[in-house]
Amino acid sequence: MFSDSLISELDRGLRAIVGVTQASRPTPVPAKMTTQSTQVDGVTGATDGVASSPEAADDALSPQERRHVAGLMRVNHVGEVCAQALYQAQKLATKRPELRKAFEHAGKEEEDHLAWTAHRLTELGSRPSLLNPLWYAGAFAIGFVAGKCGDNVSLGFMSETERQVEHHLDTHLDELPAHDLRSRAIVDQMRLDEIEHGQAARDAGGIELPVPVQRVMRAAAKVMTTTAYYI
Repeated sequence: MFSDSLISELDRGLRAIVGVTQASRPTPVPAKMTTQSTQVDGVTGATDGVASSPEAADDALSPQERRHVAGLMRVNHVGEVCAQALYQAQKLATKRPELRKAFEHAGKEEEDHLAWTAHRLTELGSRPSLLNPLWYAGAFAIGFVAGKCGDNVSLGFMSETERQVEHHLDTHLDELPAHDLRSRAIVDQMRLDEIEHGQAARDAGGIELPVPVQRVMRAAAKVMTTTAYYI
């Protein structure tokens, strides 16, 4: 029943907002980081000069770098809160079972991103955005309207959203400190997942949205990312 689905999705949304989401996949780990140690001439140390623990790697971040990384990860966390809302709303709006499954699959992977970014914020001694309820409510409303405009429009909205998120994550990879391997591994895996979601939406029949709509979406995303970096 629709009412049961709505209750289930609202429960899922509340868990996303308060940060109790559980990942189904392990948090991405940078290939260069190792917990193994070697012993040379009686001295034990990390191999290849790489930090032997996540804590040691984070200690290498300056206070300014730590604040900047936390701001970027907070923005990414907000993006995943919005993604949960969008896919939940679009799933409720469509009548096609195969599209519900597609939105469910994408939403589960976005749930992983939500948990990864929340965990990384905790490691950095920071917090998610205080405005998460607002971001969620706005994204849910937009997603439901997109869904009611027709499946091809809804899929086109998904495709354009993922395209913009991919660009946004590329920018973050440029901004993250080169030695913050943990954050970079998370963001890179998120980027790969978003590319897959966007392609899946196009393959399922998503249309190209009009340029003015794309511009409005970019403007709205700019407001969100700028605000979430600090609040």
